[in-house]
Amino acid sequence: MEKLLTYQQIGDVLFRKRKGARRISIRVHPVKGVSVTVPYMVPYLAAEAFFMLKRDWVLDIMARQREKYGDYTPADPKEVEELRNQAKRELPARLAELAARYGFEYNKVTIKHNATNWGSCSTRNNINLNLNIVRLPRVLQDYILLHELCHLRHHDHGQPFHLLLEHVCTDNLLKLMEDKDPLALKLAQRAALSKARYPLDYVMSKEIKQHRLL
Repeated sequence: MEKLLTYQQIGDVLFRKRKGARRISIRVHPVKGVSVTVPYMVPYLAAEAFFMLKRDWVLDIMARQREKYGDYTPADPKEVEELRNQAKRELPARLAELAARYGFEYNKVTIKHNATNWGSCSTRNNINLNLNIVRLPRVLQDYILLHELCHLRHHDHGQPFHLLLEHVCTDNLLKLMEDKDPLALKLAQRAALSKARYPLDYVMSKEIKQHRLL
């Protein structure tokens, strides 16, 4: 059961009843918008009253998300589907190639359309990759894939993780430079001049922030 209401400054809010829900909860997503989960036996009026009490909190979260991600323009569904197909053709093969080169093993890889991250690695050693990765230059694609592969051994962002990531990224960067990749050379030069503790991670992450997710 669902109910869609529109609020000034917020826009559409989807109220959705769930039998397993124990309390009213509000979710603010930068792409999917605002939704309210309502326990099955709770009246919609009670959920609406609760939402109004949290209205200022919702507006604050929305403002933070706009500041972080910018004003989101929904991607064309046809373009997303084309990217998904391209990602399915290219990313698992490249991930397997990098994993074999550096001795990583994972269970499965899934292509997703996320709005807030480029990839993730679960504690079960499953890797999720954002279809937007195929829009990036090869050197940045490889950085994201290597980042997730390193999480197979270190599931946090501590020093061992970063040292491993710097090692494999350095080796991969040298191979791309041998192939005359112009961006690889440019990023290597920036990293050589960087005073960051983990220069390649810093330079790559900064470069990726120039690209928006669709």
